[in-house]
Amino acid sequence: MTALTLIDYGAGNLHSVHNALRKAGASDAVITADPAVVARADRIVLPGVGAFRACMDALSAIPGMIDAMNEAVGQRGTPFLGVCVGMQLLADAGEEFGRHAGLGWIPGTVRLIEPTDPAIKVPHMGWNKVSLNGTPPLLETGEAYFLHSYHFEAADPAHIAAVTDHGGPLVAAVARDTIIGCQFHPEKSQTYGLSFLSRFLEWRP
Repeated sequence: MTALTLIDYGAGNLHSVHNALRKAGASDAVITADPAVVARADRIVLPGVGAFRACMDALSAIPGMIDAMNEAVGQRGTPFLGVCVGMQLLADAGEEFGRHAGLGWIPGTVRLIEPTDPAIKVPHMGWNKVSLNGTPPLLETGEAYFLHSYHFEAADPAHIAAVTDHGGPLVAAVARDTIIGCQFHPEKSQTYGLSFLSRFLEWRP
């Protein structure tokens, strides 16, 4: 059994997320593209930056990887964290460069940010407040670092764990069962991000 695995499918933030997890206490974190390692992991992290389609295509291109993720998370209830586009891939679909299927773990669609105020620029970039929706696991109110042009529109408001505001409310985190995803970058969010990762490492959902 491997305590924590980061899935390596070529995501640009892989090593920065790995470094942040080590700072948060995951000294045994393993980077892997081996579905067998993922299938037996104690907890799993899926990083991601860039376009939804490119990330989903890269993940799907690893034979057996999505099946291993479904086995670990869907069947065994392994704690799972998706970061940025890694969170967005949890959705049913993404609409960047056409409509493309996601993992479908948390119902919803990833769509272009359309601020109510035309003076608000896209992408949503920089530090912004994270406000909790109810009492979600792991998350606290605070300031985190964001960089994204597309956002997760959850079909069920109960899956929205936290929100931020950028010309209107945007989902900052989603959660369901043993799955949590954050739109913000914990690896760039200094003390707030490291505290969040530390709580994930101790999470027993």
